[in-house]
Amino acid sequence: MGFLSAWIVSLSALPFLCCFSGAWAQQAFRTEPRNLTVRMGATAVLRCEVLRASGTVQWAKDGLLLGPQRSLPGFPRYSMIGNPARGQYHLQIEKAQLDDDTLYECQAGPSESSDAIVSNTAWVNVLIPPSKPYFVVDMATPWVAGKNYAVICITPDAKPEAEVTLYKDGVKLTGVEFFTTSGSKDKLQNTHTEVTVTALSSDNGRQLACHAKNPALFQPVETTLTMNVYFPPQSPVILGLEGDEVKAERMLVLECVSYGGNPLATLHWTKNGEILSMTWEEDVVAQKSSSILKLKITPADNQAELCCESVNLVSLSPLSVSRKITVLFEPAEVTLLGSLTVIEGQELRVSCYAASSNPPVHIHWWLGYKELNDTVVTMEEGENGGMTTISNMTHQVSREEDGLKLTCEAFNKGTHFSKMQTAILSVYYPPQKIWIEAPPEDVPLHSGTKVRLICFSTGGNPTGTLKWFKNGKTVSDALKQTSFDIGVARELVLVLTASDNMATYRCDATNEAKKTISAYTKLMVFFTAQSMKITTEPEVFHQGETINLDCQAGTSNPKSNISWSLGTSRFQGVEQMPIKASFGGVSVHSSLSLNLTSQHHKQKVICQAYSPVLAEGANTYFQLNVLYPPEFSPDQPTEVQVLEDDMATIPLLVSANPEEVSCIWHHHREKLVKENLPNYLWLDDYSLEIRNVTRRDAGIYTVKCANDEGEGQTAIKLDVLYGPSVKAEKDPVLVNLGETADLICVAEANPIISDMFSWKWQGEEEMEMGEETQLHESGLLTIHDVTRAHAGTYQCTANNGIALPASANVQLVVQFKPELQKGPQWRKVASRGDGTATAEVVCRAEGIPRVEFCWEKNGVRMDFANPRYEEWTVREGSFHTSTVRVINVSATLDYAVFSCTARNFLGEDKLDIQLVSTNHPDPPSSFRQVTVAHDSVTLEWIPGFNGGLQQRFRIRYLWDQSVSYLYVDVFPPSASTFTVTGLQPVTTYNFSVNALNEIGESDYADNNAVLTLTTKGQFGVTPPEEEEVPSGLQAYLIVVFTVVVGVLLLLNSLGVFFGLRWKKRQGQRGGSEGSVLDEKKKEEDGSSQSTVGNSNKYESREKINTGAQRTLLIDSGSETDSHVYESYAAEHYHYYYPAGDYKPPLSPHPEETRGLGAQDVNRLPADSQSHFYEDVRDGGPYQDLQAFARPLPPVLFDHKVPEQKNWRPPAYPQGTERGGRFMDVPQLQRVSDLPFELRGELV
Repeated sequence: MGFLSAWIVSLSALPFLCCFSGAWAQQAFRTEPRNLTVRMGATAVLRCEVLRASGTVQWAKDGLLLGPQRSLPGFPRYSMIGNPARGQYHLQIEKAQLDDDTLYECQAGPSESSDAIVSNTAWVNVLIPPSKPYFVVDMATPWVAGKNYAVICITPDAKPEAEVTLYKDGVKLTGVEFFTTSGSKDKLQNTHTEVTVTALSSDNGRQLACHAKNPALFQPVETTLTMNVYFPPQSPVILGLEGDEVKAERMLVLECVSYGGNPLATLHWTKNGEILSMTWEEDVVAQKSSSILKLKITPADNQAELCCESVNLVSLSPLSVSRKITVLFEPAEVTLLGSLTVIEGQELRVSCYAASSNPPVHIHWWLGYKELNDTVVTMEEGENGGMTTISNMTHQVSREEDGLKLTCEAFNKGTHFSKMQTAILSVYYPPQKIWIEAPPEDVPLHSGTKVRLICFSTGGNPTGTLKWFKNGKTVSDALKQTSFDIGVARELVLVLTASDNMATYRCDATNEAKKTISAYTKLMVFFTAQSMKITTEPEVFHQGETINLDCQAGTSNPKSNISWSLGTSRFQGVEQMPIKASFGGVSVHSSLSLNLTSQHHKQKVICQAYSPVLAEGANTYFQLNVLYPPEFSPDQPTEVQVLEDDMATIPLLVSANPEEVSCIWHHHREKLVKENLPNYLWLDDYSLEIRNVTRRDAGIYTVKCANDEGEGQTAIKLDVLYGPSVKAEKDPVLVNLGETADLICVAEANPIISDMFSWKWQGEEEMEMGEETQLHESGLLTIHDVTRAHAGTYQCTANNGIALPASANVQLVVQFKPELQKGPQWRKVASRGDGTATAEVVCRAEGIPRVEFCWEKNGVRMDFANPRYEEWTVREGSFHTSTVRVINVSATLDYAVFSCTARNFLGEDKLDIQLVSTNHPDPPSSFRQVTVAHDSVTLEWIPGFNGGLQQRFRIRYLWDQSVSYLYVDVFPPSASTFTVTGLQPVTTYNFSVNALNEIGESDYADNNAVLTLTTKGQFGVTPPEEEEVPSGLQAYLIVVFTVVVGVLLLLNSLGVFFGLRWKKRQGQRGGSEGSVLDEKKKEEDGSSQSTVGNSNKYESREKINTGAQRTLLIDSGSETDSHVYESYAAEHYHYYYPAGDYKPPLSPHPEETRGLGAQDVNRLPADSQSHFYEDVRDGGPYQDLQAFARPLPPVLFDHKVPEQKNWRPPAYPQGTERGGRFMDVPQLQRVSDLPFELRGELV
């Protein structure tokens, strides 16, 4: 314990300490701590007083020292209180907890004058009140009255253990058992209390209480539990039934009530043991259950027993109450039994039956207004406990009593109700007369004729019933009998048949009087044969057999003639002698022989019996069943067309007898099997259905069908139509310049149609296509006299109208021998010759196939094993650029002629390139006009070699009235097109242009040629050439002109003066930046310069392939105009940016808008060289300038020239960034200001 400052000395060590003590004053306890009992949360104080305290006094809790500080850090509820001066070190424990229940000691540590002392051990007993007790009883299941239940109350976590008392409805329970268990913490105890309770019905809703207390509590803690006890209800009672007799049809309302019970009783009504109602209502307040029964009384309820039962969950058996009722009811019906129709003179015997009633009824009889008393009454037990009554009556009738009412009355004395039944009495007597209206018996009638026979009868009650008979048999289809004023009639409508010939028709009249009278008639009928029958043996035939058919014509009157027919053919058979037959007619017989073919199958052979008298006949047919092998219909298709991916149905029109045919399909001589072809489906008619047809399914399908008679075979072609797919037969197509190119694409399609192919040039510019032809499935594009402009991609498209067109591209590559770019700008390159600069000599050729380069220096093949020379080739399409880098250029060794030879298998081309020292620029060439206006002229030229430095241009012009030349500096400095403004209308000017760099300036363009131009008139009006001007006006104009010219000269002088001063400052700044001697100053200022390693890459105005030009402008992947040359004279780099940077425009082509006409083009010089030696013009290497991470010099030209409205930059083949990089280089004033290496001369 790091915070303890004292330690305890055992009594055995005291003798040793005595040896070292000085003045001795032994410490002693005045008051020692005593055992203490305290309630949880209260404050406990253990007293400790020490006399002569010299050592450290502190308390120990269960052997653990609490520390000497009176605040006892680490024990927030502990502190030492009392007056230290009086030796009081009482331990105060606030808010006592269970953890404080332990042993405590007060100790005084040893000192120089006293030994250590330890007090008696004191025990702090902390009283812990019990937690709230709880019952361990399952009250989710209610108790049942009379049963015993164990009630357990647990009082947890008390110290000392709790005293527990159980109460039921305030009454203390006896027979309680107790035991304790360990609590949730050490020293705590749980008290378990258990008692057995017998549930009573009076206990329902009352409480069980558990009281727990111990010394730590002032009031006991309590928990309660409400008892839910089930007990049975009381017996029910029925309300609403005053007596036992009830009339039928009354609505009886009864109430069943049952009191008490938990839960309340469930009620249900029964009648004779059958449940009537199971609905009831519960009144919790009144503690009763009630059920209302509404019962409509019927006779069936007589002597019925109504019962109400009550029961709940704990009833041992249902409790019930019953009542039996007597129902008074009338008979449900009164019925007259017996026939009320009597023949005159006979006795009437009828009965009156009254159904069951309570009490039984009395029956009375009336005929008209006369009461009949000849009756016999019988009573028997009836339904529903009632009595039935039967009254039998006898009476002899006469014709006069016909139609009188016979009444039976039944009277019930209990209900005072009577019910009657009435019927009409009928007295029968027979009819008096009968006759028939019919055609005469000797007049013949044709079969099929409609004949009406009418029978009449008069008299009788009821009127007679007429019946028709034919040859003694009843005719059922006679019309309905009708009545008239004195009798009845019945008509028989006949459509005459053979059976009516000489048949006897009889009509009988009878009624219920059971006496019949009759009338008779006969008819003569002509009819055709009544039956036709063809017989033969056997009934099944084979193809090629001969059969005999017999036709038997039934009875006819008169005789019929027999004829035969088969389809449209008619035959005459062999007829035999007629014989007598039924219905007074005769029968005829005929025979026919027939040779059978397959065409006769299912055809009908017709036999007809014709009567000339009746002009009609009868016929029958015999359908032939001819067995033959499978045959295919003439309409069977031989070819089926279908679109690819559609469903194809190959129909099979086959016939055979027997019709059970088996057909086998073959495709490409292979049998088609269902299991191997999921997309093939065999239809019920033997046709073949192919789903998702592909072109592989096309071809000849052979089908062979067979039956028991033989087999047949046919072939069907499936033509699958599908859209084209195209591919180039050869790609790319290589052809030499001037030869004929054949571009072929092949289409896979069906059908192949004419004019299916079309060709399209994929280039942007217009191109005259060649000759397009088609040969079967191939499309051919023939191009004669191929030029380089024909090179490119051609698209072949095929369309056969079946699906979307398909296309394929064919690349035409035109092979030609190398052609070097040989303009003046390609023939010369300049560089310093002091051994520190690097120069790049560039040779560019266009050619296909691949071009190889060979370099010579002064006629000797170059050895690139020499580390001072490096060569690499860059290929971009048809352009091949070879660059020779000369490192540490020496004027003595490297100022020479470099010869570049480009060759392929078609030929070669050669160019001499001269490496020279930096010098003044060469004169421009091809100086010409672009546009002329009334006050301006736009001029254009081709820059010459820049001498290895950045060059600028100056235009000089003069007109006839000017005193001297006027000069205009071109802006931007490197532009090759410029507009001179401020000119006078209709004035002739002479223009010249030359080039300048830091070393000097060139001669004027085109060997100092002068370009003479005349401006246009303002608003298009040109004054006459000769106009007389008055002398006074002329003098006035001379004076004004002189003054204007003087002012212009003065302004020009001022401009030159200030321009020279500005240029001088700029030159001094540039000279200081470009000087090799001031390198240290350059590094401090953060500027960087480079000597320019020049290349000879220039564009001339020669015609080039526009496609190649586009590749040069857009598709180039490298920067071709870098002008950075590095000097390695020191360990660090020096950069000099040349003053000249030539960016010539492309040669004219149809898309340019420079205004070059045919005459202008013709005026261009054939040779643009301006020196006797070969010009070498500046160019640029292929390396990307951005790869050099060194800053460019500051921008020099930051102003804009307003009069340059029509100026436009030329098109540069190597990009548009070069002008911005090199146009801003500071210009040197004099040659002497240049470094030594730039003061070179032409070698």
